[in-house]
Formats: sequence, structure tokens, C-alpha cells
Amino acid sequence: MGTKGHHLGLGFLLLLFLPAVCLGAEGRLAHKLFRDLFANYTSALRPVADTDQTLNVTLEVTLSQIIDMDERNQVLTLYLWIRQEWTDAYLHWDPKAYGDLDTIRIPSSLVWRPDIVLYNKADTQPPASASTNVVVRHNGRVRWDAPAITRSSCRVDVSAFPFDAQRCGLTFGSWTHGGHQLDVRPRGASASLADFVENVEWHVLGMPARRRVLTYGCCSEPYPDVTFTLLLRRRAAAYVCNLLLPCVFISLLAPLAFHLPADSGEKVSLGVTVLLALTVFQLILAESMPPAESVPLIGKYYMATMTMVTFSTALTILIMNLHYCGPSAHPVPAWARVLLLGHLARGLCVRERGEPCGQSRSLQSAPSLQPPEGLPAGPCHEPWCLCHQEALLRHVASIASIFRSHWAAQHCHEDWKRLARVMDRFFLGIFFCMALVMSLLVLVQAL
Repeated sequence: MGTKGHHLGLGFLLLLFLPAVCLGAEGRLAHKLFRDLFANYTSALRPVADTDQTLNVTLEVTLSQIIDMDERNQVLTLYLWIRQEWTDAYLHWDPKAYGDLDTIRIPSSLVWRPDIVLYNKADTQPPASASTNVVVRHNGRVRWDAPAITRSSCRVDVSAFPFDAQRCGLTFGSWTHGGHQLDVRPRGASASLADFVENVEWHVLGMPARRRVLTYGCCSEPYPDVTFTLLLRRRAAAYVCNLLLPCVFISLLAPLAFHLPADSGEKVSLGVTVLLALTVFQLILAESMPPAESVPLIGKYYMATMTMVTFSTALTILIMNLHYCGPSAHPVPAWARVLLLGHLARGLCVRERGEPCGQSRSLQSAPSLQPPEGLPAGPCHEPWCLCHQEALLRHVASIASIFRSHWAAQHCHEDWKRLARVMDRFFLGIFFCMALVMSLLVLVQAL
């Protein structure tokens, strides 16, 4: 029993220490493999067996996040996962000779790496992906996964802002190796969006990849590159609520200046206030947009609305002058009396108090003094007859003349006031329809 128990104890201790012994053996084999691989290895030269051989590099990009789109400076900032794969002719081994060890992970600075850079880079800082490890397989296949924050230049077209779509290209290629030495190709037809974090401002439509071979003026050999085109569409809800709808409401207020009574003294003030409010929104928009030749859609809407408000304010001043024409003004011309005070007033239902809609005011003439009926028209023999009161008749005729002139001046003033009301009603409909049509044309872009 003692011998049997002793053997059981040794077997139990062997089972406990066997994993540690195996792990220690695996670590020693990895160290031995590392020493054997890098005994005569150099990372300065292209790892090919024949110098005339082209080294193929496969490039894969995964879009993780859109950090910023600076429209004014036309710079796009992205967070990418970049994977590069190639075959190193000097990093291969037999897994059976190293305990079936077929993969090792080592610092990327120890192996040769392709000098693939972002051609349209807009940042002077070095990439943050130089400190990651590479995965080396026994057949010499090297995989380098590295996250990177890229700042690339992007031609921003804001002609349809805030309902615009942008196309931003990211071009990757070797900086020093031509196509005969290093050939880069994309993995798949587009970048991966599996791990993309949704952006609150931009909706990603896709990121297709395209390989090109170009010849530059500096060198005679061709240089292949891979361009990933990021297709973006702006989420316009925030801009519609913060920039577009306030302008729509303000533009609909501008025609109401024609509905204010002329005696209120606020007709011109309303137009100037609306114009100042639109100017403030125009300045806010100009701070975020690049100074380009193409004017944004919302900018065109602002300018059209400001032009409309300017014309409406100028017409309001003209109508105020018509309203305050004094007794010394000329009478309303005959054509204006017929067309404006007649047909247009009936069509716009501009009437006097108590006058039914659709009927124009009948032209009245000044009252005339007629001798009372039953009185003798000529001199008579009665001493108390009115025809003998010459002084009294002269005074009555003078009073009647003053009354007729006052009535004519008052009637002329009322005609100009009525003409001003007709013009107010006419321009109210015209400018309100213009503001409504312009607003609908812009808002329909959001649908």
C-alpha cells in the first residue's frame, strides 16, 4: 500500500506540473524560433527571393467612426482599422520542428513593412499605428492590423446644403516603391462597415474600393494605389429645425406688413426687423460654410427672401406716401380710378364700411346750392323777398364755394387712401404667395 500510494502521489504531482512544463516548452520553442528567424534577417530590404519579383500587398480598410467633417477647411477625420497582408520570403519555418507552432506575434518594427501611406493626407502628425504587432504565419504570410486616425482632404460641395451628399476619397499607395516592386490591391469590392459607429450628422451610403495605376511626372514607372470613396449623405433634420424653419416663419411674416393699418406707424418697422433677423441667420450660415463659388441652397433661399423683404419694404414706403397724400395732391388719374378703384377693388373685396363686397363706391359729386322751390326766380315787388338781400346771397355763395372746395379736397384724399388700401391688399397676396412657394420648394428637398 505504501508503494502504491507513493506512485499515486507522484502521478498527481505530474498532472499538476505538466501544463506548466508544456507552456514552458512552448515559450522556449517560440524564443528559439524567434532567434532562428531573425538571426540573419534585416527589415531594411524588400523581403523577396528575387529582386525582380513583385511583392503583392493586400489592403483592407474597416471604417469605425466618423470623427469630424470640417466643411470650411475641407478636412475629413476618420477612425479606421487598416489591415495589410503580404508574404515575407525570409519568415517561414516548419511547424513540426517547433512543436506545431505555426503563428507568432512580434513587434511590427522588427519586420519589413510596406511604406503605404495616405496620399491625400491633411495632417502633419505621424500615424499612430506604428507600435502595433504583426502576426507571422509559418508560410511567411504577414498580417499587420493597425488602428489609425486619418485626416484627409475632401472636396466639399455645399451647393445643396443642408440636403447635400459628399464623396470623399482616401487614396492609399506606396510612397517609394513602384508597381514593378510593390503591387497593392484591395481585399473585396469595398471597405467593411461591420463595426461602424453611427454618426449623428452623416449617413454612410457605402465605401467602394477602386484600384488605379498612375504614372507621375517624377518617375517613369507606374504607381498603383487603392482609393476608398466614402459616400456620405447629411442628416438634415437639425439644420431644418435650427436654420430653415425659422427663416420660413420669418419670411411668412414679411408680407403681413401690407396688412397693418397705415396709421399704426409699424409697417416699415416690421419689414426692417424681418430683414435684420434674416441677416443674423445669414451670418450664422456663412461662419460654417466654406467660401466657395457655389452658394448653398439655404443661402440662395436666404438671399431670395431678403430680396423679397427689401422690395416689400420699398413698396410699403410707396404705399405710405399714397396713404398720406394731403388735400393739395392731384386727383387720382382716370385710369387708376377705373382699373384700381373699380375692377381691382371689386376683385380684392376692398370696400368702405357698410359697402357690400364686389360693389365699388359710386362717384359722388359736390353738392350744389339750388334756390328753394316756390321762390320767385327774379326780382319781385315784395320788400322782404330774398332777391333783395344781395349781401346775404354773396355770403351764402362764398360759404358754398368753400364747402365745395373742402369737399373736393376731402374726396381726393379719401380716394388716395382707398387706392393705398387696394395696393396693400394686392401686394399682400402677391408676396405671401411668393414666400409660400419659395418655402415649399426648399422644404420639399427634405422629403
